[in-house]
Amino acid sequence: MKITFVGAAHEVTGSCTLLELAGENYLIDRGMEQGVDIYENIPLPVAAKDVSAVFLTHAHIDHAGLLPQLYKDGFRGKIYATPATCSLADVMLRDSANIQESEAAWKTRKAERAGEPPVERKRRGEVQYGTKLVSGRCRRARRRASVPAGMANA
Repeated sequence: MKITFVGAAHEVTGSCTLLELAGENYLIDRGMEQGVDIYENIPLPVAAKDVSAVFLTHAHIDHAGLLPQLYKDGFRGKIYATPATCSLADVMLRDSANIQESEAAWKTRKAERAGEPPVERKRRGEVQYGTKLVSGRCRRARRRASVPAGMANA
């Protein structure tokens, strides 16, 4: 077993931990950094397509905010979370997408007034990955959560 702290190792935002176990890669959260970026999180050391599952601890954006990007980059595994986390993550990711779109539009207007090139905006389809991801991949954990193969004996 190997554990790599990808995000939030020196600060409390952008939570992400890679767990390599029995030839499989698991993530504990995949959060977005918020606020002043004092410490740079490391890039995900494995390809998104090689992540078997994500264990989502809760729905805050600093724990779930990069799930849409993970999906866009090739992740097709399962997400394990409580029913409440699955439901709230859907709402939180939709809201975050709307905020990001509005912020990009505002920055573009500001840049254009200053004679600078527009800010790259995410296409609506890209920002909706989160909703599809959570609704289609979230496995609501039961009281006795099933443990992925190889983890039971760890």
